Amino acid sequence: MGELTFDPGALTAAQRDGDACVVCHKKWPRPRVRVGRLPEGQGVFACDECAPAIRPVPRPRRGDREPGTNAGIPVREPESARTAVTT
Repeated sequence: MGELTFDPGALTAAQRDGDACVVCHKKWPRPRVRVGRLPEGQGVFACDECAPAIRPVPRPRRGDREPGTNAGIPVREPESARTAVTT
């Protein structure tokens, strides 16, 4: 999966230059987590607090999925529950 591409027209000069968080505009401490890029290739950065909210969540590969379960199969009653109770 590639990086997110940001529209530079929607960012401030400080955000485009990497001097402000792309989410909250915070300038100090300087954002250091790369979360994407501009169309020209420059990095776009977020602060430590905002980065988890904007980074894409990696999708599992097809081979890494959980094996199928039998969750849809009806549960059978134990043998003892099916026998008639005589008194």
